[in-house]
Amino acid sequence: MARRRKTKIQKIVAKIDPHAAAVDVGATEIYAAVSTDLTPRPVYKFETFTDSLRSLVEWFVSLGIKSVAMEATSVYWIPLAELLEEAGIDVHLVNPRYVQNVSGRKSDMMDCQWLQYLHSIGLLQASFRPAAEVRALRALWRHRDAQVRLNIVHIQHMQKAMDQMNLQIQHVIADITGATGTAIIEAILAGERDPQVLAKLRDPRIKATEATLVAALTGHYRNEHLFCLKQAFAAYQFCLNQIAQLDAEILRQVAVLCPAPVKPSVEAAPPKRSKARTPGPNSAHLLAAICGVDLTSIPGINIMSAQTIVAETGGDLRAFASPNKFCSWLSLCPNNKVTAGKILSSHPRPGNNRVARALRNAAQGLHHAKNELGDFYRRMRAKLGGAAAIVATAHKLARIVYAVLRSKKSYDPSLHLQDNPHARRKKFSRLQSLAKEFGFVLSPQ
Repeated sequence: MARRRKTKIQKIVAKIDPHAAAVDVGATEIYAAVSTDLTPRPVYKFETFTDSLRSLVEWFVSLGIKSVAMEATSVYWIPLAELLEEAGIDVHLVNPRYVQNVSGRKSDMMDCQWLQYLHSIGLLQASFRPAAEVRALRALWRHRDAQVRLNIVHIQHMQKAMDQMNLQIQHVIADITGATGTAIIEAILAGERDPQVLAKLRDPRIKATEATLVAALTGHYRNEHLFCLKQAFAAYQFCLNQIAQLDAEILRQVAVLCPAPVKPSVEAAPPKRSKARTPGPNSAHLLAAICGVDLTSIPGINIMSAQTIVAETGGDLRAFASPNKFCSWLSLCPNNKVTAGKILSSHPRPGNNRVARALRNAAQGLHHAKNELGDFYRRMRAKLGGAAAIVATAHKLARIVYAVLRSKKSYDPSLHLQDNPHARRKKFSRLQSLAKEFGFVLSPQ
């Protein structure tokens, strides 16, 4: 007989909160609903102008509303949520997927009433929202990610223009935005067409020889393609400048979150050909000061992944009662659908969490790592396949991040062997085989 997993019994207390309200947010109008015990007219329609939003907040305050539920509809809910928080009213941001699971009447007028009823009896669970200071950092970091993605498009336009002129430089050197590629593109836009002269701009560190560059830079120049290359290169340089300014502003915002007064050197101008892929030299110790621990001590977590975690969560995971809830928020745990004692599906819930994306990238980078997490990834890859191994390793990284941030202790790899007897025995067996190969015998101290 199969052994069944024990299920915790939850205590559900029925309660009705008369001071709970709800709003149905739209692009041009907002419907707000309160309890019928507070006013004979429980539903009002407001416009989305700032004065109308303030009137809505004043109406809630006059009725003694303490919490308001609203669905996460695009970015329309953000102005109203900020005004409600300034008025001291709790905002319960609700995932529309969870509301749809509870069947009810759906219309512009009835939707807010149905949402208010579900919220008043405690059926709606609020989504995680960090503090206001962290949300400011999060907005900057997400905008930086958008700028980096936009910059990739400009690089592709540069490559397309050179392909149309049969300049094969992007197939010869690793990166056309490096020292050699940037110097050659600048010379071409300045009017240089001689491949011998262009090849002499080669940086000594690249593998391609000067003769290879001469062959790659012999092309058929046309004015329309040169014009496209000029505009794409100018847009690329503009995006680099935007990213550098964002890095400086991110450092200032990180310094605001830092408990100790730290003065980041953000006034220093970035290098001329820097790709601005990292937030700056001072971000590492600032992030460690915010979190109380260095997240980069975890294998696979670099400064960019740590910055993403801090920007999305603030480095304080007390809002999550356990690592299970944190992994559930990341959509990295199995979403078991059980009926009649049989698991129908266990695939993780679909989601677009930025922290989960950073952890997946970190897990994929552990493919050749010579550490315990690299061994775990390779073992899961042989057992489950590549995609599932990335999710499993990201799940393990999420639990380690949670433990490190809650305990404020750096990652200790020796704890992995203590908590995993199988890995300890496997490592001991490998050491015995290696000692036997060289003619030694292991003996305990």
